[in-house]
Amino acid sequence: MAKLIPFILVTTALAMGQESRALEDCLQEQVRLRAQVHVLETRVKLQQVKIARLLHEKEVQFLDRGEENSVIDLGGKRQYADCSEVFNDGYKRSGFYKIKPQESAEEFSAYCDMSDGGGWTVIQRRSGGSENFNRDWNDYKNGFGDFVKKNGEYWLGNKNLHLLTTQGDYTLKVDLADFEENSRYAQYKNFKIADEKNSYELNIGEYSGTAGDSLAADFHPEVQWWASHQRMKFSTWDKDNDNYEGNCAEEEESGWWFNRCHSANLNGLYYGGPYRAHTDNGVVWYTWHGWWYSLKSVVMKIRPNDFIPNTV
Repeated sequence: MAKLIPFILVTTALAMGQESRALEDCLQEQVRLRAQVHVLETRVKLQQVKIARLLHEKEVQFLDRGEENSVIDLGGKRQYADCSEVFNDGYKRSGFYKIKPQESAEEFSAYCDMSDGGGWTVIQRRSGGSENFNRDWNDYKNGFGDFVKKNGEYWLGNKNLHLLTTQGDYTLKVDLADFEENSRYAQYKNFKIADEKNSYELNIGEYSGTAGDSLAADFHPEVQWWASHQRMKFSTWDKDNDNYEGNCAEEEESGWWFNRCHSANLNGLYYGGPYRAHTDNGVVWYTWHGWWYSLKSVVMKIRPNDFIPNTV
């Protein structure tokens, strides 16, 4: 029996050594597998970012090429500088048409509102919060949104706004509606948007309407100096052109002609009526519902000041 004891001890020690090595190998394998999982997770995240970027690039194109039949085909008879020319050429049906301002290199799709006297080129529409308006400079420059559905939300693009408004004197009309089935409007003569070199600066003329003048903010002199949008440059979260020490576009989560910051923000977040937030970042028209009510729908549309409808 005494001879067996050393043998047992040696055997036990060997077994324990093997178990220790096995445990060490197991731990090393766990470390290796965790490293592989980390590498795979990183690759997946990079692929997700790439997919999101590709989808985003596709999203900001004006039309889904599979749905181009939603644009009313005029048979290529002529090119139209805006929707007023389409209307006066006899096309009275509201819908998407191809237009080409005088200095534009190519045609683009725009919704033509042939009601309300006809000939309106719709440059912005909010109708339900389906579209993200917290976009960067290039998105606002080129335009984004749903250019297929009749009530799709979109921004026509600052580049196109400049091309449209430099070919003549245009009237801007803003149609507003709240969640209590009320509607108002604001109208401005001589609406003009500068070029990109001048940061798409906003210029507006005489106001008329029922919603109050939130763009010029002349409802109170102590407010106008910081709230007026007249001659303001366009700002986005990645290009700060406002007069505020911070970044209005970042705080308000939209692109707009901010001052310090606004009395109108029609590209704000879609809340659905009264709201609470850190900033007044809803779809705001101050002179109607104040800063803490987000509107139900907005349509911004333009046509020449001297438009005379052809009723033939």
